[in-house]
Parts: sequence; structure tokens; C-alpha cells
Amino acid sequence: MQHLVTKWDNKKKVTASPLAKNYSLCLACHLFLSIDDPAGIEELGKPLEQLGDGLYSIPIDLPGTAYNLGIKAAKLIRNKLVLIIKQRKIDLDEQKASPTIDVLSRMLSEVDDDGNLLDELDIANLILGFFVASQDTTGTVITFIIKNLAELPNVYREVQKEIMEIESSKGPGESLNWEDIQKMKYSWNVACEVMRLTPPAHGSFREAMADFNYKGFAVPKGWKLLWSVHSTHKNPDYFSEPEKFDPTRFEGKGPAPYTYIPFGGGAHACAGKDISKLQILVFMYHLVRKYKWETVFPDEKINFHPFPRPAYGLPILLQPKIV
Repeated sequence: MQHLVTKWDNKKKVTASPLAKNYSLCLACHLFLSIDDPAGIEELGKPLEQLGDGLYSIPIDLPGTAYNLGIKAAKLIRNKLVLIIKQRKIDLDEQKASPTIDVLSRMLSEVDDDGNLLDELDIANLILGFFVASQDTTGTVITFIIKNLAELPNVYREVQKEIMEIESSKGPGESLNWEDIQKMKYSWNVACEVMRLTPPAHGSFREAMADFNYKGFAVPKGWKLLWSVHSTHKNPDYFSEPEKFDPTRFEGKGPAPYTYIPFGGGAHACAGKDISKLQILVFMYHLVRKYKWETVFPDEKINFHPFPRPAYGLPILLQPKIV
């Protein structure tokens, strides 16, 4: 709600992609470190963007390359996190901070298998990993939800109907709660179809644990394998008319296991799936109840770097509704 008030309200035109990314970054800063001031968020946001570019670059460590800038950005973030961790330890000892206020406080109270507290640098690296995992993915999904709701008015109306039913059941000033989120079944089906057609990640690497053959190809033990989200999600053997936007695919039991994999699957499935779902649905609820919108460039080109991004950032024209 704060994000919409400060970034969207009283504007006729906004650029959705960077705003969606800002929303996910602000939430990450709040949930991981209890950082809410814009200056503190920006201080982490800029190097995180450089780090993201460096992660998916050619690994040439020369001054000025994306890889080199990414390494420097990672060091900068780690140093900032270690300083935050040291201060949080003091605040916890002096009871100025709650041990359950955020992820950092909880990690500072955790112990390993030998009963030892986690090392400061280990905690910094873990939180850095959390930021990398959440920075682009949720923001990308929200961006393409906004795009599809603008271009598919029948889908927007169904989402709006579901959200208005939830809103009408609430008293004046009553906040959205967990039970309300469970009622947003069609809205989540829409988000799932967005992730099927435009998954935020290409896939991930695995290692062959034994020699095997696949469609005439011999794969030796130890080889690295890349499982592809795009090719799986658009396989007509799993999804009829795979290019068609159809949220009803996810009704009932939904797709067969391991055919729909935006969060991966098995033992290494994304640990952040549930918090991502919560963030997406809360955003959809508040955005749709406040606005209708249309895209400035309906055929805007989508670039991949490596996450899908609208070429112009998805500028949209807002039509505020009376709330």
C-alpha cells in the first residue's frame, strides 16, 4: 500500500517494470534487514543490480567488464552487511531489537549442528544470496502480470471480480489477511499462466549422477545439465495450444508433475515460492482495486538479460478508480 501511494498515486503514466522491481527490493530490505528508509534501500539496490549483471556475464575479470563490476559490487554489499550484522548484535544484546523482527535477527540466534552461532560472513553471504534470488524474479512476474492484465480485459475483469468480492466482505479499514489470500484462486491461476508463458528464470544446472541415454544422446556421469523452463512450459505434449494465455489450465489438479516448473522441482525447488506467491497476490489485490491501465506500447519488444524485460520498461497509462 505504501508503494502504491508513493510511486503510483496521482500519476497518469508510470513505467511498471522498474517500479515492480523496486517493490520487491523494498520488501526484501524490510523482511531481511528491517531497512525501510529510501536512502538505505538505494544504497543496496545499485550494487545489487551490478551484481545481477555480473552473475550472467562472460567470466573475464578485467576492469570495466560486467563480471569485474559484479565482483566489486558483491564485496561492497558484503561489507555493508557485515557492518549491519555487527550493529544488530549490539542492539540484540542491549535489547534494542527483537530476536524475531526479521531474517537477520533470527539468523543471529541460530546455531549449527555443533551448537555454534553462525559466522558473520556466512550470514552476510546467505542474506546476499536471498537478495539475489528475490531481486529480479518477483518483480519480473509482477511486470508481466501488469502487461497481461492490460492486454486481456476479460482476464482483468475476472481478477477484479474476485478481488471486489473479497473487499466487499471486509469492514472499513480492515486489512487483507491470510484467509483472503486463500480466496484469490483465479488471481493465482493468472500469475501461474504468466510464469508459464514468461518464466522469470531460464532454468538451472544439475549434474548427471550416472551415465544415461536420452533420445539417442549418451550423457556421461559428471556432465553438467541445463534443464529448460521455456521449452518445458511450451511443450504441446503437456499444454494444449501452448502459446495461448489460459489461466484455467491450473484449475483442479493442474498440470502434471514436473511439467510446470517456474520454481524448479524436487529437493532443490525454490525455497521462496510461498513468500513470492504472497507478495504477488497482495500486489495484485491492491493494484486492481485501485486502478485500470493500458500499455503505451502493446507490441513492446521483450529482451532477455537474462531475465525477461520489456524494452522500454513497460510504460502504462493509469485510470484511477474510486476506492
